[in-house]
Amino acid sequence: MQNHAILHSDLNCFYASVETMLDPSLRGKAVAVCGCTEDRHGIVLAKSELAKKAGVKTGMVNWEAKQCCRDLIIIPPQYDQYLKYSKLTQAIYQRYTDMVEPFGMDECWLDVTGSRYVCGDARMIAENIRRSVKEELGLTVSIGVSFNKVFAKLGSDLKKPDAITEISPESYKEKVWPLPCSDMIYCGPATTKKLAQYGIHTIGDVAACDPLFLKGLLGVNGLALWTYANGRDHSRVMHKDFVSPVKSVGHGITCVSDLENEEEVWKVIFALSQDIGHRLRLHNLATRTVQVHVRGNDLFGSQYQCKLPLKTQLPSEIAAAAFRSFKERYSWSTKVRAVSVRAIELSPKDSAEQLTLFDNVQHRMAMEKVQDAVEDIRGRFGKSAITYACLMGDLKMATDGRDKVKMPGLMNSILNRRRDGRRRHRFLLIRSSARPLQTRSTGFRRRSRCWPSAWNLTSASGTI
Repeated sequence: MQNHAILHSDLNCFYASVETMLDPSLRGKAVAVCGCTEDRHGIVLAKSELAKKAGVKTGMVNWEAKQCCRDLIIIPPQYDQYLKYSKLTQAIYQRYTDMVEPFGMDECWLDVTGSRYVCGDARMIAENIRRSVKEELGLTVSIGVSFNKVFAKLGSDLKKPDAITEISPESYKEKVWPLPCSDMIYCGPATTKKLAQYGIHTIGDVAACDPLFLKGLLGVNGLALWTYANGRDHSRVMHKDFVSPVKSVGHGITCVSDLENEEEVWKVIFALSQDIGHRLRLHNLATRTVQVHVRGNDLFGSQYQCKLPLKTQLPSEIAAAAFRSFKERYSWSTKVRAVSVRAIELSPKDSAEQLTLFDNVQHRMAMEKVQDAVEDIRGRFGKSAITYACLMGDLKMATDGRDKVKMPGLMNSILNRRRDGRRRHRFLLIRSSARPLQTRSTGFRRRSRCWPSAWNLTSASGTI
């Protein structure tokens, strides 16, 4: 444990810093990179240090951010530029090690254990990286230096901007244990609140707890938090070329205006399912279970799921299952603001499967051939070359291409194999097994209801 040298590098106010670097007139001003209000993505994505000091927070609605800081300059995101500088930063990291694991566009873990014999100790490597990023790219980073990933991440958060914080096996009790447990990665608001009910407020309190008590309180997540608090995280930094196995594939979107009826919901679900089917085909995977998450204009979310009789990668079957789950259970107490669809229980497409006497195998094979032809046409002439008739017209989905982005590294390395090299920026729901903790607490509320109904796919799509 003591022989490991792990860095966590975090680009400070990444989006806002890139914008300021590209436009020097923004220096010394409160800047916030915000989504498009017209497309109902009008929230703060990133803010500068001055905006942060004025009370602007990530996720804040644009008008609310303006109230916090009257002089706030709001600018739209340039994801292509952020991706460019993310890759340039990773190139600097790779001068010292090939064990570079991205954690989003602006964060990376680095294992420099073997590099210490050539490039100096971990602190020196961190200092060289900090200086190179600043001089070559005009950006600043905060770097945590420690003996495991969790404490390295914590170190990069302790002191910002443009700083290096070291947490050693000898000093972590003094530096880490007095901190609130919410500072530890994956200890979200719900978990923090539950721990506080039992008088557990600091990371030291978590470390001092009986692990069996935490397991009873939080499940396996409790054991993981106890392990991390005691400095026993042994998760390794993955190689820069590592591709994590796909556990689920999904897409979601906030509509430009509320969906008012089932037909409008069906169109959005079908459009999302096409992208899911495309990605399943890229990796020769099929799904047995489909989930749909719906958020009303009251911002209250509901999640439903449906198990398929046979595994599939056909967009029409994925969409039909998702819509059937929605139609049977959604009460329409509010209009629909956002929809996401996710395929889970993935398995290789060519793996054996038990059929029944009543399965129409010939029809499914014919549909797969049709989808093969559609995919081939789109691969040659672009995604918009051919589409379903039911998707023509107003889908209440953003179509200006402003939010298209391709994420680098482990988090989205699988998606980067797409032929067109771009994707629509929606709620990406690809889960990775390479993260140090598999479960996280969220503040999202979920409810489940049952409403009897059914849906005829043929009459809904008009194209099958």
